Amino acid sequence: MGDKKTRVTTVSQKYIMALAGIFLMLFLLVHLSINILMIVGDDGKLFGQAVQFMITNPLIKIMEYVLFGGFFIHILIGVIMEVSNYRARPVKYSRSLKTEKSMFSKYMIHTGVIIFIFLFIHFFHFFYVKLGFVDIPPVASGKHDFFPMAAAIFQTPLYSIIYLVSFVFLAFHLKHAFQSAFQSLGLSHNKYTPAIKVIGTIYAIVISVGFATIPIYFLFFYN
Repeated sequence: MGDKKTRVTTVSQKYIMALAGIFLMLFLLVHLSINILMIVGDDGKLFGQAVQFMITNPLIKIMEYVLFGGFFIHILIGVIMEVSNYRARPVKYSRSLKTEKSMFSKYMIHTGVIIFIFLFIHFFHFFYVKLGFVDIPPVASGKHDFFPMAAAIFQTPLYSIIYLVSFVFLAFHLKHAFQSAFQSLGLSHNKYTPAIKVIGTIYAIVISVGFATIPIYFLFFYN
């Protein structure tokens, strides 16, 4: 009875983890589509209009809470599942057991921790300013004046390097997460699993390269 309950709990966790992950992946697409406007060469005018729309739209404000709920659930269940898997592993072996898990799957928790640390740093420079937790930088005229904030922080080589490296880890994380989410929802089949893998790889590359162009633009092309 206990084993059956454990299996049901594990399946439920995987479903919730998958749905939260898909939601966050959709958010990344929206976030990229807005942030990429910073590099169109108009000194942030179009980006500023998009930000103004976002901060004045009641639906977007509600979605912010949903977004942070998605982050929290995804991280919490990820940690719970990793701890459960760790406890279930055999410990008294002189050699590591070989498994069929891919490198991406094996190190998902590690890439997740790196991404979490990066998010904290990233929020500190942007979202926490918006919330009033951090003072508005001198370059900005207000707490929603994100373009000059971005220009200043991304012209700092150290931060841009951290940003770029973080998105390399995010690419690895997303590549496995995309396929894993569909598999957890029972959408795994010989006919379309290969297509899901390809789409997942393309998605991971598009997101990571897309975001990476922003610090590169401010470091080398923005005056």
